[in-house]
Amino acid sequence: MEAELYLTQVKSALILSSIVLSFSIKEEKNLGDRGYLQVRLILSNGDFVEVAEYFLVTNQGLETIRYRYQWMDKSQKILRRRWDNVPHFPDLPNFPHHVHVESEKNVYPSECFNILQLLLLLESELKTP
Repeated sequence: MEAELYLTQVKSALILSSIVLSFSIKEEKNLGDRGYLQVRLILSNGDFVEVAEYFLVTNQGLETIRYRYQWMDKSQKILRRRWDNVPHFPDLPNFPHHVHVESEKNVYPSECFNILQLLLLLESELKTP
């Protein structure tokens, strides 16, 4: 896989997602074996999501290097969750991956994932019963 293929997959997933009302690409870099994508989303419930991801393509597949996925309410004032791997919390399991839940103070361990996996997570969270 090359960076171009991954970026195309992400854009296709955004277009096809049932929970993405609209999106705008703020920055996109394709450097062959690595890249960067920053996208802003409006979800079907009105919530706002901003994603920023640096990634590397290796022989083993895609590796997410640095990321920040911030999910907020539609006013963009209330944090729902923010996943990132900034090395702020070395005592957490699975350091540096963590998630802030409803407040900067509520920090929990998380896993490394990519934009495609984030979309699946958001789709499962917003699925109507």
